[in-house]
Amino acid sequence: MEARLDHQGNPVGSKFVKHIVSAGNAVWESALPAATRHLVEIRVSQINGCAFCIDMHTKDAAHAGETALRLNLVAAWREATVFTDAERAALELAEQGTRVADGAGGVTDEAWANAAKHHDEDQLTALVCLVAVMNTWNRLNVITRQPAGDYQPGQWG
Repeated sequence: MEARLDHQGNPVGSKFVKHIVSAGNAVWESALPAATRHLVEIRVSQINGCAFCIDMHTKDAAHAGETALRLNLVAAWREATVFTDAERAALELAEQGTRVADGAGGVTDEAWANAAKHHDEDQLTALVCLVAVMNTWNRLNVITRQPAGDYQPGQWG
């Protein structure tokens, strides 16, 4: 498969990508645990069918020490016993925040309260921002059909 567009090689796309990267850096510099960030990146990308991001984030997570068992169970996190309550709350918020068109009202009060129970305000803000950034990346990559499989861990920092 070939990409429809090289957004990095286009002046508008390149400028846009720099802003998304900057937004993502704010999340990565936050107190949200790295394991939670990786899990959310993967789950949001799975929901959106972004093979490019799934490839990148599973490889980066494994490189950072995430286990194959947990990576293999992200899509079925509700039935899996390998995630903490805080991770499960983050995954629920991420799913509801990604599937806003699928449900009336978007994120439920219950999901929000559960996430807030396990994350302080800074972490919760970072989590919401991460969901927004990942949905942006996923849409950019899915629309332009960015191919997956060749990513090397840490390739972009």
